[in-house]
Amino acid sequence: MLLRRPREPLELADVPEPEAGDGQLRIEIEACAVCRTDLHVVDGELSDPKLPLIPGHQIVGRTGDGRRVGVPWLGWTDGVCAYCRSGRENLCDGARFTGYTIDGGYAEVCVADARFCFAIPDGYTAEEAAPLLCAGLIGYRAYAIAGEAKRLGFYGFGSAAQILAQIARADGREVYAFTREGDAAAQEFARAMGAVWAGGAGQAQALDAAIIFAPDGALVPAALRNVAKGGVVVCAGIHMSDIPSFPYELLWGERVVRSVANLTRHDGEELFARLKTLRIHTRRTVYPLERANDALRDLRGGELVGTAVLSPAS
Repeated sequence: MLLRRPREPLELADVPEPEAGDGQLRIEIEACAVCRTDLHVVDGELSDPKLPLIPGHQIVGRTGDGRRVGVPWLGWTDGVCAYCRSGRENLCDGARFTGYTIDGGYAEVCVADARFCFAIPDGYTAEEAAPLLCAGLIGYRAYAIAGEAKRLGFYGFGSAAQILAQIARADGREVYAFTREGDAAAQEFARAMGAVWAGGAGQAQALDAAIIFAPDGALVPAALRNVAKGGVVVCAGIHMSDIPSFPYELLWGERVVRSVANLTRHDGEELFARLKTLRIHTRRTVYPLERANDALRDLRGGELVGTAVLSPAS
C-alpha cells in the first residue's frame, strides 16, 4: 500500500521487490500492526516523509532462513554520534524510521537493518506480536520513565495501554484508565485489561504518575491536576496537539512533564526478554492488507477497541 501524497488514501500498487543490501534482512511479512503514528504520517502531521512511501512500522515476518523477527519504528542510526555513543540512540539526529523515512510493512516483503530487528518470543503468533513492536516498545519505555508509581494513570486506552496495563498489573501497580467522556466501550475494555478504575479524562483520581497516549495536549494539565507532588506526566506520542497554558501551581511541587522519543534496542531486548515469561494478550481486529485505508479510517474515527493488524495473507 503506497502513500504518494499526505492526506490522500493509500494506493494498492505493484512495486519492485526490495533487495537486501549489506547488513540488511529480507523479510516475508506475516503481519503489520497499525499505529497512530501511521495516521500522523498519512495525515501530514509529521513532515517530510519519504515519498512515495510504504507505511507501517510494527512488522512481524520471516527471513529467508526461517527466523521470525520483528521490525520497529527505529530503523537505523549512525552509531557514532554523541547520542548513540552514550546509549541514547533514540535521539540520534541522523536516525531513520521504518514506515516514515524507510519503506515499511504495509506490504508483502520488506528489507530492514539487521541491527534493528528483534527475535520474536515463541508462543506469540505474528498477529499477537505485531502490536508489541511499537505500542509495546515505546509504551514500555514510557512505563520505565514513569518510575515506581503505585497508582498509574493512562490517558487514552488503546493499543499501547492494553499492553502496559498487563505489565503494570504483573508488577503490582494500580492502573487508572482515562478515556473520552462517555466512551463506555473503551472503559469496559480497560477494566477487562486490568484497570482498577476507568472513567472520563476530566475526572479526578489520585495518581503517582501518568502516561498520556492520546495525542491531545489538553490532557497534560488534566493529568497534572491528578498527579501527586514529585510525580511525572509522560507524553508517549510522537505527535501531540499544542499544550494549553496552565497555572504554575499544577507543576509546582517537583512534578515533571517528560516526552518519550522513539526507542532504543535495549528497550526491545529488555521487553522481549520479559515477554518470554509474561504472556501478553491483545485485542485485535485483522484487516486484509488491501483494506489498510479502512483500518486507518477506523483508528482515526475512534471506532477501534484494541489494535488493527494488517495481514497480507487475509
